[in-house]
Amino acid sequence: MNVYVRELVAGLAHAGIDCTTYTRAWRRDLPSVVEVEPNHRIVHIPAGAPDMSKDDLVSIVPEFTDKVAQHVRANGGTDVVHANYWLSGLAGHELKHDLNVPLVTTFHTFARVKAQGGDPESLLREQAEIGIIGCADAICVSCSEEERQFIELYGTPPGTLEIVAPGVEHAFFAPGDKRGARHALQLGDEPVLLFVGRIQPLKGLDVAIRALSMVPRRDARLLVVGGASGTEGLAELQRMHLLIDELGVADRVQFIDPQPHHILSTYYRAADVVLVPSRSESFGLVALEAAACGTPVVANAVGGLLTIVEHGRTGYLVADRDPDVFARHVTDLVDQPVLARTLGINAAERARRYTWNFAAARLRRVYADLAARDRIMCS
Repeated sequence: MNVYVRELVAGLAHAGIDCTTYTRAWRRDLPSVVEVEPNHRIVHIPAGAPDMSKDDLVSIVPEFTDKVAQHVRANGGTDVVHANYWLSGLAGHELKHDLNVPLVTTFHTFARVKAQGGDPESLLREQAEIGIIGCADAICVSCSEEERQFIELYGTPPGTLEIVAPGVEHAFFAPGDKRGARHALQLGDEPVLLFVGRIQPLKGLDVAIRALSMVPRRDARLLVVGGASGTEGLAELQRMHLLIDELGVADRVQFIDPQPHHILSTYYRAADVVLVPSRSESFGLVALEAAACGTPVVANAVGGLLTIVEHGRTGYLVADRDPDVFARHVTDLVDQPVLARTLGINAAERARRYTWNFAAARLRRVYADLAARDRIMCS
């Protein structure tokens, strides 16, 4: 989500749209305002203790909202509020009425979608999302599959549903020399499987580990780039280490701390295959970035991954996150270099259609349309 907001706002700023990103100050020494680039600044809003847990953030939404409203008024107002995530949606809902402006929301994940995947959220979150949906002038989803899923679970909203597909920064994420990437990461010629993402139950790292244990090549290794996240993150990390010991693959799994975003391209290029076994995924930016680097993806057949991965042509989709099926596809890619190269070429070609400039242009049209019609009233 951070990448999405940063890159999309950059695209808007480059097009001449004046943008301010409001976020909570998570450290005491953060500057009040950071001028990121022309037409884009970040404002750090002090609300609650900087190190408060994610589960407690809902309690400081009113304070955050009031301070955002004060800053907006003191700096000439705004034409639209665009909220990302449900907590920001709560703030955006209030700001819409307080400032008398349209509200656009991008949820990134929905409580009911996560519940379908086995990751239930609180009743508070579900009710909050329903309230936001009922008053949003436009709701942005990432692809037609997410649009279909939204309508199935929430019905047709009062506002418009707009498909604004994320992009990829092709200056960083593009095909490159695998041998050079492996040399930079001190890897050899062994098969390399890659998992990139937060370590939490939703992301399904256990499936990647089990798949590794089933691959016949005993020299295959799994790189895990990411750290524990959320209330269950540390427990999930401990569970993964127990699973690794149980399966006897401790010498073949390497955990790597979260990396600067642009550095991930080196890991994608070094890998033979990228695994995305998430229980649910609104879009799947990791899969898109890997594809842009020319690396085949094996992913769970859910959400936006159904759009990014074209089964048998750019990678493979697996129903129900079956580790055995993941392992079979990985084995095919490792044992058949020509197949892997062909899928990688196709994946990079498909990924080229996704750009942040196109996403920003699409969003500008959404904003322009809102200016020409009446706002939605709370349902």
